[in-house]
Formats: sequence, C-alpha cells, structure tokens
Amino acid sequence: MSSIDRQQRGIRIAIDRGGTFTDCVGTLNGEDIVIKLLSEDPANYDDAPLEGIRRIMSHFQKRDIPRGEALDTSKIDSIRMGTTVATNALLERKGEKIALVVTKGFRDCLTIGNQSRPKIFDLAIKKPDVLYEEVVEIDERVTLEDYAEDPERSVTKAETKAGTPEAAKADLVMGMSGEAVRVLQRPTEGTIKDQLQSIYDKGIRSIAVCLMHGYTFPDHEALVGNLAREVGFEHISLSHELMPMIKLVSRATSVCADAYLTPAIKKYISGFQKGFAGGLGTRSVLKEEGDKGARCEFMQSDGGLVDVEKFTGLKAILSGPAGGVVGYAITSYDGETKIPVIGFDMGGTSTDVSRYGEGRYEHVFETTTAGVTIQSPQLDINTVAAGGGSRLFFKNGLFVVGPESVGAHPGPACYRKGGPAAVTDANLFLGRLLPEFFPKIFGKNEDEGLDYEASKKVIEELAEQINRETGKNLSLDEVAYGFLTIANEAMTRPIRSITEAKGHDSSKHRLATFGGAGGQHAVAIAAALGVKQILVHRYSSVLSAYGMALADVVDERQEPESKVWHDEGEVVDELKVKMEKLKDRSRQTLRDQGFQDEEIVFEEYLNMRYRGTESALMIVKPSEVEAKASFDGDDWAFGRAFVKHHRYEFGFTLDERDIIIDDVRVRGIGKSFRYQDKTVDQQLKEVKRQSIGAQKAYGKSQVYFEGGRRETPIYKLVDLAVGDEISGPAVLADGTQTIVVTPNAKALILQTHVIIDLTSEDGKDEPEKKESSEREVDPIMLSIFGHRFMAIAEQMGRALQKTSVSTNVKERLDFSCAIFDAAGGLVANAPHLPVHLGSMSTCVRTQAKIWDGKLKKGDVIISNHPSYGGTHLPDITLLMPAFDEKGERILFYAASRAHHADIGGITAGSMPPNSRELFQEGAAIKSEKIVSEGKFNEERITELLYKEPAQYPGCSGTRCLADNINDLRAQVSANQKGISLIENLIAEYGEETVQFYMVNIQNNAEQCVRSLLKDVYKRFEGKDLSAVDYMDEGTPIRLRVTIDPEKGEATFDFEGTGPQVYGNVNAPEAITYSAIIYCLRCLISEDIPLNQGCLKPIHVKIPPKSLLSPSAGAAVVGGNVMTSQRITDVIFRAFEACAASQGDCNNLTFGFGG
Repeated sequence: MSSIDRQQRGIRIAIDRGGTFTDCVGTLNGEDIVIKLLSEDPANYDDAPLEGIRRIMSHFQKRDIPRGEALDTSKIDSIRMGTTVATNALLERKGEKIALVVTKGFRDCLTIGNQSRPKIFDLAIKKPDVLYEEVVEIDERVTLEDYAEDPERSVTKAETKAGTPEAAKADLVMGMSGEAVRVLQRPTEGTIKDQLQSIYDKGIRSIAVCLMHGYTFPDHEALVGNLAREVGFEHISLSHELMPMIKLVSRATSVCADAYLTPAIKKYISGFQKGFAGGLGTRSVLKEEGDKGARCEFMQSDGGLVDVEKFTGLKAILSGPAGGVVGYAITSYDGETKIPVIGFDMGGTSTDVSRYGEGRYEHVFETTTAGVTIQSPQLDINTVAAGGGSRLFFKNGLFVVGPESVGAHPGPACYRKGGPAAVTDANLFLGRLLPEFFPKIFGKNEDEGLDYEASKKVIEELAEQINRETGKNLSLDEVAYGFLTIANEAMTRPIRSITEAKGHDSSKHRLATFGGAGGQHAVAIAAALGVKQILVHRYSSVLSAYGMALADVVDERQEPESKVWHDEGEVVDELKVKMEKLKDRSRQTLRDQGFQDEEIVFEEYLNMRYRGTESALMIVKPSEVEAKASFDGDDWAFGRAFVKHHRYEFGFTLDERDIIIDDVRVRGIGKSFRYQDKTVDQQLKEVKRQSIGAQKAYGKSQVYFEGGRRETPIYKLVDLAVGDEISGPAVLADGTQTIVVTPNAKALILQTHVIIDLTSEDGKDEPEKKESSEREVDPIMLSIFGHRFMAIAEQMGRALQKTSVSTNVKERLDFSCAIFDAAGGLVANAPHLPVHLGSMSTCVRTQAKIWDGKLKKGDVIISNHPSYGGTHLPDITLLMPAFDEKGERILFYAASRAHHADIGGITAGSMPPNSRELFQEGAAIKSEKIVSEGKFNEERITELLYKEPAQYPGCSGTRCLADNINDLRAQVSANQKGISLIENLIAEYGEETVQFYMVNIQNNAEQCVRSLLKDVYKRFEGKDLSAVDYMDEGTPIRLRVTIDPEKGEATFDFEGTGPQVYGNVNAPEAITYSAIIYCLRCLISEDIPLNQGCLKPIHVKIPPKSLLSPSAGAAVVGGNVMTSQRITDVIFRAFEACAASQGDCNNLTFGFGG
C-alpha cells in the first residue's frame, strides 16, 4: 500500500472477521489485493482468516497454495486482525465454564446487579444470565478508613503501602489510590486452597477474582491468584490487574467477562497458529533459530493493537468495529484543518456511529454488551439496530423499522429465500441498489442476482396495509421511501447523542461513511444532521480491515487515585511521579515488542470529577499549543482543562466544589506505520475539477428521489478519474459499494476518496411545507416526530444523570425528563421511572394555569406539593417554558423530576417510616419561581429547603443543602438542553409543523389505547372488569373498569377504596394516573409514543379524602413507593394481565442528623 511506510520484508496482511463477511487486505511492494469471503463456509474451509491469508499468499507467490498446507511465515511481515470471536461467545453464551471468587457476603452482587431498566414495560422480564457457574466466598474484608460524605473531610495517613511485604502484617495501610485502608479480616490460605480445589474438582479451569476494595488494596486478590496457580487453574483473571477502578458490580462483571472469554480467544488463536509453518507474535520474531516468525497483532476495543500473546477477552468485545474507527480517523481527519469527523458504519443488522475530533480517539470506560457491563477503555461507538436487514412494519399508524433483523437467512425478500420486507428491499425497489453490481450468490444454485420482483411484492403488501388502515393512497414509491426516511431518522439518533448531547455541533462535522450499506443512506443522514460534506474512502467496504493495517500498537496503564486537585504544590509533584512510573512500565512493554524509544509516544490522562458528582471526565494533558493558547503555557493545567471541558459538555461548573482525581492513566503508543497519502484537505486544494456529463456513464436507471423517479446516470467507480465532478442525481458503484448522489449534491473523485458536497441551502431532500389549512397527517412525518420528541427527552435524561450529585439520580436512576405542550399535556417522556409518567403532566398543567401570562424566557418553576401534581416531597419538579421567536407565546415546556436525597423533615433522607402529617416529610413547595430570566435564586431555595421546614416541631431543614442546589442546577441544565433541542426542531421544520405533529402524535397514542380497550371488551365479552387488593393494615383499593365498546373509552372507578389513613401510605391522585398510563402501556406491549393521548380515552373516578385522594396536609411519602405498586397490582388483576408483584418498593434511607 503506497500509504503505509516502514521497512517491509514480506507481505502485510490486515483482516476484519465480521459476523457475515471476513475482509482481507494484503500488500507487498506497493501492490494491494482485497479479498472478501464468508465468515462461515464449513463446506469449503474451517477458518475464514486463514483462508484469506492463503489466497493472499497464493496471489503474491504466483502459485495456488493447497488448503491444509502450513503457510510460510518467513514470507509474511505482519498479520493484523480484528475478530468477533469474543462478541459472539458473549452473545451466544458459549464461553468457558468459570467461577467467581468474591468477598464473603457478596455472592449475589451480580445477580442483584444495578438499577438499569432496559425494558420497563415488559411484563415478562428476563434478566441476562450471569456468566459464572460457581461462586467462592473468601472470608476477607477491608474498608476505607475515611469516607466521601464526611463533613469534616478528615484524611487518615498510613505509612505502610499496599502490595509490600509489610502490608501482610499492618492493620492500616496506604492503598494504591492514596486512601487509608483498614484490614478487618485477613483470609486464611489453607481455607482458600480447599475452596479453590473443590471447584477445580468440578471441572472449572478459569476463575474471576474480584474482592471488595481490590482496586486499591490488591494484596488479597494477589494471594488468591497465587494459590489458584498452585491448584492448577489454566486462566486466572484478577480485577486489580485488569481495571483497577472503583465500583464492585461493574468491576466484577468485567473480570467475569475476561475469565469467560479469554480461554475461548486462546483456543481460537491456538487453532489459527497451527496453520503456519513458524510462530506468530513478537517472541517468535525475536527467535533466531527455526522458521522465521511473523508479527501478529489483534485489534482491541480501545482502537490499539496488541501482540497475539497479550490479547484478552475483556479488551476484545469491540475488536472488529474498532478497526473501522481507526480507518476513517487516519484517512479522513486533517491535523491542520482539524474538522471533526462522524463515522457512519452501516452493516446488515446494525449501524455503528462514532466521532473523531481534536486528533484523538474518544473512549468510554463503562459499556453494556449482551447484558454484561464492561469496565474497560473502549472506543465510544454507539450501535443502533437499523441496517440493511432491518425489517419493515406498519404498526399503530406508524412506519417502523427494526429492531428485528431478517439476518443472513432468510435475509431480505430479494435474497430469494422467502424473507420479509427489509431496508435492502426498499433500496432495491427504489433503484438505489443495482442488482448488476451485487454478487450473484442467490437462488437454489447460488448463481442468481437480487430478485427485484420479490422486493416489489413485499412493498405492495405493506402499501396495501398502510392505505387500508390510514385511508391514504400512497404509491409504492412513497411507501418504500417512507421506510428509508424512518431508518435514516433511527440512525441519526445515536449520532445526535455523541455530538449534540456532548456539546458538539453536528453541522460542523464531516460524515465518513463505510460498511456495505452506508453509501445508499449517507446523503440523507448528512442532510438531517446539517452536515455539508461526506467522505467515502476507496476502501470503504473493507475500511475496518484497512484500519487494522494503519493502527498503532497500544499499551494502556491505569492506577486509582483519590487526591484533591491543586494547581501547584506536592499534589502535582506526586501525580507526575506516578505518571512517570506508569510511562516507564508502558515503555518497557512496547520495547519488548520491538519498538525503539523514538517510535513510542504517550497520551497522559487524569480521570477527574467534582466532589459528590458521578460525571468523571477523562482529561488529556494539554498539548503545547493548547497550553499556550488557554493555560498560560502550563501543560499540567489539568484542573483548568477539566473546568473548561465540564462547561463545554454540561453547560455549567461547580466552582465551590473540590475536583477529585479518580484515576491516573497512560496510553503508550508504538507508532508502527506512517500514513503517507495526502489528506483530504490537501487533495481538495490541489485537485483540478472537471465536470462530466453522461459520457462516462455505464448506463441509466429510473431512481426514486423525493417527489418522484428521475432518470439517473450510473457510473462505475473504476471509470472515473481524479478530479471528475458529477452532479446529482447519480449512482456510483463498484463490486463492493453503491453510492447514491441525490439531486441536491455533487460528487468529486479524489485519489483516496469520493467526496460528496450537499449543494442546496439546507441540504434537505424533503417536500415543500404545506399550509396548515391543506395539511393532512403524513404517517412518515408522524413517525419521524415520534423519534425526535423522544430523542429530546432522552438527551435531557442523559444530561441530568451525568451532572447530578445525588445517588438517587446517578445510580438509582430515580428521575424523569419530559416535554409538554403549552397546556401541560405530555408530548414525550423518556421511560425513566414509571411512577412519574402520568403524574408530571398533572404538575405541569397545574403550574401552567398558575403562571399563565407571567413567565419570561429563562424562567424556571419549582414544585413538589402532592396537591399540585407531586408524588411525594423528595421528588422535586422543575419546569421551563419554550417561547416563540418573539418571546410572547409559550409553545412547549421542558420538565425534569428528580428524587433529592434530603429535603428536611423528622428523619434524615426525608423518607420517615412514621410520619403522620405532610410537614414531617420535609419542604412542601406549591409553586415558586427559582430562576428568573436565567438568574438562579439561591437565597430563596435556601429558605424553601433549609429554613421553612425547620420551623415545624421536631423537624429539620435539609441536611445536604449544597447537594440539593447542585442537583437543582443539574435539573435546570437538563431543561435548558430540552429547550435548546426544541428550538432546533422548530428552526428545522417550522413552528406550525412541529405543533401539528405534536398534536397528532398524541392522537396516535390515543387511538392505540382505544383499540386496546375495544379488544379487551371483546375478550371479556362485555363484562365490567373489577379487582380489589388490600394494604397491609387492611385498607382496600377497589377498582371497577367499564368500557364503552363504540368509542373505545373506559371509566376507572375506584369507588369503595378505603379512606385516607393517619399514616404516610396515602397516594396523591397523580400517582393513580401514573399507574394507569404505565399499565396501559404494558398491556399494549408495543413501542407506542408515550404521551397525554394515552389518557384521553380514560375517565378516572376517585372518592375524595380516600387513600388515593388524600387531603392537602396528609402524609404521603410511603404512598409513592408502596401504594403505587398496589394500585398497579389491582389494575393488572382487573385486566387479568399478570400476577401481583411483591406489592411495594424496597426502601433504605441513610444520612446525617435527626
């Protein structure tokens, strides 16, 4: 490859083994060969990568090497590979039998897991299975001497360091994080050995060791590891070696994943190595006797290569997709112009999106794959279940794409196996995919091309259903194009979350598209995001493999820390020493792999957060240029860099809070090959453009674009020369990719890329806006707005979770974010917490009436009172209006509700088990303005939360005012995020259009509920539904549901429910509405918009002064967590939907003060 430069002694091979295809790129003396083959083809070969290497070597050696002959490694310079072996083993649960070794008392920590609720409306939830088969509990315990919530901020010093021989006898030692650790119980070696022997005798050969506080005190884990080796275990994963980070659950799942997957990877590598006459890896290269070995490196999830002998399961999860990110980052980013790039990798079953900017990869340190949370550096790749094989449906009046996939078998309808309609069928039918450029591998004899007629048939069936159910008369083209539009909207959602949600403007990026289906959708995706330029690399269909060839070898080192940041002094000096030690270890590892010191560079990071918050940010050491521009030349200005980054990503800073350092991290990079091609920007400066017409066209075809079919020239990419400029509409194709250039775009051929520029003013390929008088509901636009409204609520939720201080929000996820219409009707509620679903709209409607005509832009209202739509007092709601351009009319509200750790009352935590009156439960706020035109009124908040509750007998004000204020600021920030995104939506589509579809998305949900009620009426043969259940002390909750079958309406009558009690299990009316909307959504069991429309066909009767409609001063703190569950049970019982749950939530409260 001309673009790769280093002394070459043989063939260089890069391979990406994907789920369906294996891509291979070979190069020798500047000549390239690209090979694409099926990943599974047992009739012809056992291993696809080995077969790919055989074909590459046969090509360069000019002889057909027979299958089974050992391949000569002396002819190979290097093999670089990404593989899905680990991912597949995890998805299919086909890893090694393992045992988890954990501190005594924590055997069930992974079964319990965390608070994540991926499917809150599923009535038959199936939790992912744990990876281990046995658990060994070690009788050991250490604890941290100091604690984060200590108001005195005392720091204990210890002389003895963890990991030294002296630590085996000391009771107080200094942990790796710099925190004092007290040893409460030392493990007994004999007992541990017996325990390990017993599971060894059961046939288990791989163990995962994760002890409490093992990240900072590794001594006991190391002891278990040594004893396990003596017993004879073949693989031992220790959490402090893999990822020494705090958080027991994610550290334990990570170490289990490593123990579960690494043996599977080693087994695969062992079989792979047997195909060579010579060794693979650094050690074999360094050997001088025998056959000369070849370098062999595997791509890790963090975008770096590692020697074959050091490749482990934990770092292999994203091995394949990581190559694509490296490929587009190196080939599409220009260090001079610094234009950031969005990566768009669209495959058969899913689409991966990522971002590369500022000249370095973006990493995340906690991700969930196949139900397993992994704590390890991984490239920030977001995956959405929308690809060429995603199925097409019309459900509940909406166009739906995926998440179900047709897979490779039967595949889309056009694959000639009788499959259902998929995205590929829509592209083929519209002329955006050309059968003559697709391999002829279909049909009985696998020698036929794509079947256009089969695609047409399934699109006809969908069109018939859509027109029948909507009364429209959409053409086949409009239906197929509608599905593509919805697929595109689904794929832009994760892109918005890696750009807009992190403070980046997506329109300031380029879009680099790769993967088999990317070229057909790239222009539409770019237009939706406001991106003006698309880059398609000449190797775009095998860019993941190409990326392997360009990647660097990486060695990651990390250690925990606990210091408070100071800009100068001993803290910085100590951190520098720690950083240098990590760099020395990393440098030695890279030297051992054959790198010279001048080929090794480092990225230095501190993982930093404000005290009390969860949103740690990995801050890279400022470059020399950045330090001069922003930090007075100080390249160790980590503190100021953190504050700058926090403001950029979250929109505010917490200047009065300490900055805590959680981890010190070094990324050592061995620069292997230099990329020598000119950058895109250099080529654009030098290229001589020549517009070409149809003279170079291979043919013409009728291709559908917005508004109708157009005669479109088809060009073969091989026929086009550098500088050729093609105006849309056009289709560019070769044997591996098809690029659709829309009428508003131009394509330019460069040496390395096809560049597509969107030439229209706004880049939109959409119809002209119609006046509201002639407007009808477009089911396609309705589906789009369903996506967009929900995406706004989701982004608000992410912002709140990241910036809050309270454990209730950041770990328990006890919060909700939503957007509402001008009257307070729910438009979209991200499904965060069921009990907030219907109750928030009661609150917003009440506040909208109170403040009608009195609010200005930037105002924020606070409320938590049960009589005003609250649930219980710790749940504080903030709402903020979105105005029209003139600032005169309110168009929407953005609101967030979060459970605060304390708001005063008679007990710490504000969840008293024995409250009798509302005032005993803390601050009760009916309606107050806490932000006026952007100015936060901290003084009034202090009065509301701290001073006023303390005036009642036996009560205190809030015991953590600073945390309350920070969480309220986080809620304000989340609301501002929502308002900003709503304003963007209005700017994009116009106020009338947004308002029109806001109303109709509610109407759509209403129709879904009406249909459900009609079906229920038939199922119960017209009988009323009734149920009763009782609170523990005997108070009944009685319900009768009467359905009107003509209208599809129902009356939920709670007559006969017991009176309010002189206790705290009274439930405000809003809770009953939440329970009803939650149960109805569960019963519909399909993904419908969740909004006010769900309640329009429902009439609710609740007797006043009953348990479900208490008086204004009644205690209610238990009603939100206990009675809400019992109401839900009663509704499900009435509908005969499922058995009752345990009937209440579990509550654990802790805190300071009385």
